[in-house]
Amino acid sequence: MTQHSRTALVTGGGAGMGRATCLRLARDGRAVAVLDIDRKAAESAAQSIVEAGGRAVAVAADIADRSQLEAAVGIVRNVLGPITILINNAAVEDFSPFQEINGDLWDQLMAVNLKGTYQATQVVLPDMVKAKWGRIINLSALGAQSGAPNMVHYTATKGGVIAMTRSLAIELGPKGITVNSVSPGFIDTPMSRRAIDGNLFPVPHEQILATYPIPRIGQPEEVAAACAFFASDDAGYITAQLLGVNGGCFP
Repeated sequence: MTQHSRTALVTGGGAGMGRATCLRLARDGRAVAVLDIDRKAAESAAQSIVEAGGRAVAVAADIADRSQLEAAVGIVRNVLGPITILINNAAVEDFSPFQEINGDLWDQLMAVNLKGTYQATQVVLPDMVKAKWGRIINLSALGAQSGAPNMVHYTATKGGVIAMTRSLAIELGPKGITVNSVSPGFIDTPMSRRAIDGNLFPVPHEQILATYPIPRIGQPEEVAAACAFFASDDAGYITAQLLGVNGGCFP
């Protein structure tokens, strides 16, 4: 299997960093499966790839639902073939003081951000094992390293993703599969814009950005570039790593 015949699955691929990653991987010659809970968003991203001359399919699924995920992956395999690149990007966020986080909210974030990452990886993994080649890239978050007020539940899920990445890398390395994590900082996504517009940060976001060595908001395409590198043959001897795309903000 050549680099340009490989199929990538991007969860949460309909918007933000996920969409940018879909477009970048397609530009690099990959066939791309755009998976999103929002079918229209997934179809829009896939259409952009096809119109540019690439191969893509859109599938809708809630990654917290194993049966939906398995059905979506089945469609991808039928249309694009085995999946050997997985970008675990889908996530939900919430801003709540710790004492106001109830069990349902905690469980919702765990189900999508952590369990969803585990489920997507487990469903796709047989293709990589059979190919003796695979790339798994998990999106974590700067807050999981630095901590973040009013986001205990969110950062806990992303900290779990970091730990999962390292353990999977050790387990899957002998099978020809690398597992790495990209940790975005303040990136211009719909999620970040909701937080900015809702004044959900403890201080104005301009003050946060002003403390960064590169004092600006990051772009989804910059995260996509990091994911594309980890998905490439050039990264074949790199695994269990955490790459911050965060303007130099050190946790």
